[in-house]
Amino acid sequence: MADEVISKLKKQMQKSSDNLKVELGKIRAGRANASLVNDIMVDYYGAPTPLQQIASVSIPEARLIQITPFDKTALKSIETAINMSDLGINPTIDGNVIRLVVPQLTGESRKDIVKEVKKTAEEAKIAIRNARRDAMDTLKKSEKDGEISEDIMHKKEKDVQKIHDEFIKIIDDISSNKEKEISKI
Repeated sequence: MADEVISKLKKQMQKSSDNLKVELGKIRAGRANASLVNDIMVDYYGAPTPLQQIASVSIPEARLIQITPFDKTALKSIETAINMSDLGINPTIDGNVIRLVVPQLTGESRKDIVKEVKKTAEEAKIAIRNARRDAMDTLKKSEKDGEISEDIMHKKEKDVQKIHDEFIKIIDDISSNKEKEISKI
């Protein structure tokens, strides 16, 4: 029982840290990153289709995203989808490819983005703390119901806290790396 609680806790915390990586990958840091276009849905023959399914995305330069559709007739649809997204970058059609030039960040926009990174990291920490609280409550309930002994409960509570501390450090490392990437000129 107690080992199941620990296993479930690790999965929840890993999911939170993975989700943070995905969310921070979507944040524009003045450099080209293929994850910036991951959420773009293109109206392809009347069906909303993820961009990656109808085009290849490459990064030929530090501030350039190049999108090459597998079907050349999809160029206009891709351009429209990019314009309608909240990406904030104007696409340029160049022959059979679409180029997105990621603009250089200003000092003010860097500060705003760093605030957004910190907010997103704090949300991940809250999810981890909630997972810890739920695990602790489950252990206390199991001890109260006589399913585990008091000694095992105290040992598992220490394990829960140790896992919590490890994942909080992981969250801090992920967010500080993203902040450094944003602050780098």
